[in-house]
Amino acid sequence: MTAISDPSHTPESLEEVIAEAEDLGEFRSLRSDVWRQFKRHKGAMAGVIILTLIIIGSVIGPWIYPFDPFDIDVAKANQGPSWPHLMGTDNLGRDVVVRGLIGGRISLAVGFAAMLVSIILGTLVGILAGFFRRLDGILMRFTDLFLSLPLLPVLLLVIVLFRDPLQDALGETFGIFVLVVFIIGATSWMQTARIVRGEVLAIKEQEFVLASRSLGTRQRRIISQHILPNVLSPVIVAASLGIAVAILTESALSFLGLGFPADFPTWGRLLFDAKDAYRLGLMRIVFPSVLLSLTVMSVNFIGDGLRDALDPKGRTGA
Repeated sequence: MTAISDPSHTPESLEEVIAEAEDLGEFRSLRSDVWRQFKRHKGAMAGVIILTLIIIGSVIGPWIYPFDPFDIDVAKANQGPSWPHLMGTDNLGRDVVVRGLIGGRISLAVGFAAMLVSIILGTLVGILAGFFRRLDGILMRFTDLFLSLPLLPVLLLVIVLFRDPLQDALGETFGIFVLVVFIIGATSWMQTARIVRGEVLAIKEQEFVLASRSLGTRQRRIISQHILPNVLSPVIVAASLGIAVAILTESALSFLGLGFPADFPTWGRLLFDAKDAYRLGLMRIVFPSVLLSLTVMSVNFIGDGLRDALDPKGRTGA
């Protein structure tokens, strides 16, 4: 093997070049480094497995489970766990398991959709505030205004005011879905905006951005090709953590009776329906609570793993 530490050495053949490349170590892209670091985070990998199982169960489970989530059978009301009904039945004889799985669909859909709204708004405000100094003061004061608002009372007020018009225009279920997603997303973008603004303020002073400006590159092109790709790491972390916040917020609204219609199960609604009958069927509270807790914990663990993996200071070699 050739000593590659000798600066005067010149490779004489293709085989020698390949041998020297192998001595230097396997080439690893940024993506492979991030994935390697993410796999080392045991909590994140456990979160991925649990969240995947919950998503698969929520999507496929109601199709293969032998009970209809909306089929009322009063004769089977408030039954305890049994072989046909693994978690028992509710006060109308509906199976708790299949209603919990159906509730996972809407809770997860609200979480992901509200996260997208929040991330888009936060990233847009953060880039504009950090890149254009004349907009910085206005947008940051606007952000401070939203941060000062009490979240839950604002959510309740907006839902009460706009729930009926949207349901009349878009339908009962889809109308409240759009309203809940928009309200949660529109009231949870502020932290993302602050993070992105800080990243943009640092990135726009880098040499490659200054070089692009000196070449006369348009600001729109600088933002799309240089600024945005370099702020994706904190945005991805904020997005993963935002899913948990959105799911908890939707569950709180449903528990207060201001979420989806009473006959449509979400995890929060299932807890609301079970709170007065816990002595008749404890599993009615335990099952949706476990699903909600596992989902939020899994998302938070994944966010922690992404934060560690995407941090270049904390990334170590294999």
